[in-house]
Amino acid sequence: MTGLLGVLAEAWSEVRVHKARVVLSLVGVFLAVFAMTAVTALGLIVAQVQQEQAERYGGRPATISISGYDPTTGLPPAAAEWDAATGDLLDRYGVSEFATSRSSSALFRLPAGTQELPTMEVSPSYGELHRIEPVAGRWLVDADRDSLSPALVVNEFVLAQMGGGEFTGPRSVVLGGARPVTATVVGVLKNDGGEYPLVYRVDRSGLGVADTTVSSSYGFGPTTLELWVPPEQADAVIAAVGNDLSLVLPGLQVDAYRMDSPGVADSLDVLRLAIRGAGAVVLLLGGLGVFNVGMMAVRQRVREIGIRRSFGATSSRVFGAIMLESVVATLLAGLAAVALAVVVVANLPIEQWFNGGVPIADEPGFPVQAAVEGLVAAAGVGALAGLLPALLAVRVKVIDAIRF
Repeated sequence: MTGLLGVLAEAWSEVRVHKARVVLSLVGVFLAVFAMTAVTALGLIVAQVQQEQAERYGGRPATISISGYDPTTGLPPAAAEWDAATGDLLDRYGVSEFATSRSSSALFRLPAGTQELPTMEVSPSYGELHRIEPVAGRWLVDADRDSLSPALVVNEFVLAQMGGGEFTGPRSVVLGGARPVTATVVGVLKNDGGEYPLVYRVDRSGLGVADTTVSSSYGFGPTTLELWVPPEQADAVIAAVGNDLSLVLPGLQVDAYRMDSPGVADSLDVLRLAIRGAGAVVLLLGGLGVFNVGMMAVRQRVREIGIRRSFGATSSRVFGAIMLESVVATLLAGLAAVALAVVVVANLPIEQWFNGGVPIADEPGFPVQAAVEGLVAAAGVGALAGLLPALLAVRVKVIDAIRF
């Protein structure tokens, strides 16, 4: 341990003595590590943003969508029968992460007149499964099921139809029909991909409250059950669900399929690998400068190395001193480059650039993985750049000191 500390101290002293030479040789390494770390971090952040974007529509890996209908009439099964069958299915397989959704519509009494808008009746867990993050207010919660005023989450387009302005708290809106009811807007979503109405309301089935759903041209589908299961079990779950529900509800056509895109994860992995590969090439080019300076330094220090050998310095001591001198120098450059990359990337408007301003559910910080990779790469390049100069220094003999 003492020998290692001595070699490190010697390497550090050499770096301090030859500051100008070291700084000039490390400019390329600094820029290369900065570029590699920043690009890797941006790539990882963009990959996460893109993954969230995909999960907003298709659900998290792996989301299984289950629905059923009568193939003869095209009608969905009775709500009580479907709920009982799917509830038993969840209990049998011990699925704890799931959500329900159903397309419907409602009459909204707006300043411009009564309009029929499509709505989605969902369970509160639907927001977590699809990474829905309101820009103002909150998402639906279980307590909203018992509220006499139906809770709504709308997008900015619907909010503008209600009168616009900044959303500072819950707003009331009358839902028309034969039995009007006052609903409460509790959250607002960013317009995502265009100007169209988007309304979520909590699933209030079986509560005996006023039904604001009306017949519409949008049509109603069956209640859809979405299961969040491990990706490796997705195929088995699809097969088991289709078989079980068909036996419990004979004559029912059961559709079970995977909503999320399995290929998205593979594409993102390829993107990460390509980014790391490009960064590694840039870093190796930067290491060439350290290698050239190291070779020149060894040739200029033949007398010094020979004198050390004459006083008993072993080959391993000389090798370690030259090698660690390069490693310490590149590691210091790597630390400075990573610090600068953290500052730059942390202050970039990632959401506006890559997600259209839609809030990120799990806002990514600077990936620690990128910082660690940058430091490891800097030390690795230093070791490679110092290897040949260190081997050359080991071959220096005492007699060489006399010649110089």
